[in-house]
Amino acid sequence: MTATLEPPATKGPKPVINGQRPFSVQFAVYLGVLLPLLAIVVAVPFAWGWGLSWTDVVLFAIFYCISGLGITVSYHRYFTHGSFKAKRWLRVALAIAGSLAVQGPVITWVADHRRHHAFSDRDGDPHSPWAFGTSPWAIAKGFWHAHMGWLFERDQSNAERFAPDLLKDPAIKKVDQLFWLWTLLTLTVPALIGGLVTWSFWGAVTAFFWAGLVRVCVLHHVTWSVNSICHMIGERPFTARDKSANFWPLAILSFGESWHNLHHADPTCARHGVKRGQVDISARVIRTFEKLGWATAVRWPTERRLQRIAREA
Repeated sequence: MTATLEPPATKGPKPVINGQRPFSVQFAVYLGVLLPLLAIVVAVPFAWGWGLSWTDVVLFAIFYCISGLGITVSYHRYFTHGSFKAKRWLRVALAIAGSLAVQGPVITWVADHRRHHAFSDRDGDPHSPWAFGTSPWAIAKGFWHAHMGWLFERDQSNAERFAPDLLKDPAIKKVDQLFWLWTLLTLTVPALIGGLVTWSFWGAVTAFFWAGLVRVCVLHHVTWSVNSICHMIGERPFTARDKSANFWPLAILSFGESWHNLHHADPTCARHGVKRGQVDISARVIRTFEKLGWATAVRWPTERRLQRIAREA
């Protein structure tokens, strides 16, 4: 009897790309990117004396902070880089909060971002602004690609390679699968609250517009600016293998994410703004979690570490 030969086991890391997004998912990406952008286009005439109230402003601020910190504290510093450990209930709550930003399911987001760090500003980086060269046209094209153009490409980062820990977590997989629900809620809950506060249908409409669509769009572009602007211009006080830079004008709106040079020099650090005057709201939130006993093993920067990665004058 002839023995059946088994194919040799595949060695080495899993592929970087795991096929392409299905058409239905890609269509949802287009809607998620373009509908909030359309809201910004109509925002000026809408707000010209008849479409913005203090209720809308307050709801915008509240939902911007929840979803924005859901990206910075949750998706980025916690799930992607493991800057701290969280109690089980907080872990799930953080995954939901990040989903409210409408920047993709948690596992997809983390896989893309870990891939970005693995190949930062090199071939394989999903959103480097330096992917096309250094001529004026190439830089302009690179800015568009890094900022939002890459979202329209269908290549899918391989979660089995970049996020196997999250794939093994049933609770996080469930949050990931329910991304459609969190997207629905992040748009309709502000409308519901606005309608109840003003006791009017128009109050629901304006809250949906400002605290829903416009808020999502503003947060999208702040987050994407870290991918684009913070890899093009700014200060670089720390040694990193890429072109990551600090861009202070975005510090408040990005909750500290625009202190991007330190982050790439020390990715697991829980604080990105480490120098005097560098406001880092996300780090303050993590510190609060730690004091309440909700977060442990927080990776705070040390003076020795900062000196080691500081760029020589």
